[in-house]
Amino acid sequence: MTAARPDVRVALVTGGGGGIGGAVARRLADEGAHIAVVDRDHEADAVAWRIRASGGHAESFLCDVSAEGAVSALVEEVTDRLGTITDVCCVAGSIRRGTVPDLSLADWHRSFADNVDSVFLVCRAVLPLMERAGRGRIVTVASGWGLRAGEKAAAYCAAKAGVVMLTQAMALDHSPAGIRVNCVAPGDTRTPMLAREARQLGQSDTEFLAEAADRPLGRIGTPEDIAAAVAFLAGPDADFITGTVLSVDGGGSV
Repeated sequence: MTAARPDVRVALVTGGGGGIGGAVARRLADEGAHIAVVDRDHEADAVAWRIRASGGHAESFLCDVSAEGAVSALVEEVTDRLGTITDVCCVAGSIRRGTVPDLSLADWHRSFADNVDSVFLVCRAVLPLMERAGRGRIVTVASGWGLRAGEKAAAYCAAKAGVVMLTQAMALDHSPAGIRVNCVAPGDTRTPMLAREARQLGQSDTEFLAEAADRPLGRIGTPEDIAAAVAFLAGPDADFITGTVLSVDGGGSV
């Protein structure tokens, strides 16, 4: 097991092979953290390689973070290879667009497994380690649709609202142990998941992206926009912030 070093920041990023997760991993690596890039697909390998090629520290870990046994093994492996986990960024998630009659029970369960169970399982495994260390920072990624509902996204809205409430409940429970827990709620962001949404709705990418950009700042977000917000909440400038939900949506929720 790697000896814990109080001067080393070890950040576990779920969904680290995706658009937002990859940007979060790279941003935190640029700030000096050692990164556990976690994904259920091998895209995590490419993100970790890119970080190392830029002079950072990162290792990739293949894991379905909605599976209980896999998460327990993941946290043990990350701790063994990188040291005590100081930061957790829960970015992993999925979307299946549809109204309630459109959705199967399997769709509903998958949405909650990917978006809520993953946060619960990772945090349940890591929080005792953070409590023993007397410090820790957790940032979850919900959605603007976890704060205000959107059309044809019933399961996603419900699941992301669950992420928001789970975040705030953890902030209340674990602040006395020196652990801060916050949430970022992105608006539409230019990622492969956004393109999948367009296909689910039978729209062209061009049409879908044009509609998504109809917000006060006149554009959709980039993964780097979201990563900057995550890095702020996980960093020292946010030391007096816990239980907050930061909307990063170009004014779309105004």
